[in-house]
Amino acid sequence: QVQLVESGGGLVQPGGSLRLSCAASGTVFRINNMGWYRQAPGKEREIVAGITSGGTTNYQDSVKGRFTISRDNAKNTVNLQMNSLKPEDTAVYYCNADGLYYNRARFNYWGQGTQVTVSS
Repeated sequence: QVQLVESGGGLVQPGGSLRLSCAASGTVFRINNMGWYRQAPGKEREIVAGITSGGTTNYQDSVKGRFTISRDNAKNTVNLQMNSLKPEDTAVYYCNADGLYYNRARFNYWGQGTQVTVSS
């Protein structure tokens, strides 16, 4: 089993910054992709940013140039630096990780979510 523990959410004014962190723990062979998703009230969960084990990143168009995803493979952590935050970024943000156990079975887990509220 893999546990993902998120931290760093909160209330920030428009134009402000927040940094989300997610730490993965558990006995696994490899974590492949890690990413951040978000879900606003009444909306579907959507991907915000993802990063492969090799460091290749992808971003939702609405956050390009404002958000930066990074990863530490040795520590099994993934971070999301969010700058120039807008009210429409308000959502619950979820960490996600997929990979392989030592028996080569695949896994895909979610964190518990952390609230980000952008409001004046």
